[in-house]
Amino acid sequence: MAELAAAVDETLLGLGQDITTTENRLYRTYRRLRNFACVCPPQKSKLLVYLKADPKEAGLVSGFSRDGTGPDHHGTGDLEVRLRPERDLERAQDQGLFRLGYAAA
Repeated sequence: MAELAAAVDETLLGLGQDITTTENRLYRTYRRLRNFACVCPPQKSKLLVYLKADPKEAGLVSGFSRDGTGPDHHGTGDLEVRLRPERDLERAQDQGLFRLGYAAA
């Protein structure tokens, strides 16, 4: 999971040269003009990424992405993406989910 977290970090930072990060004990934020992504510390079997993107626009997939609107999570964004294996990262990139969050900031 640490390798997956490092790959997500590299992917999010690769979206643009204007990105900065801030880390606290609950999550790490990625910021352009505003926060556009938040990555929670890896759990045993998944890595949660919250993106500042409209869940309806993203096309939700059961078990992979969900509407995170509401006070039940820490950090930025309404679109929750659950990454398990490395291919989930590729799937998120193919669907343009990280770009949606970046464009919203």
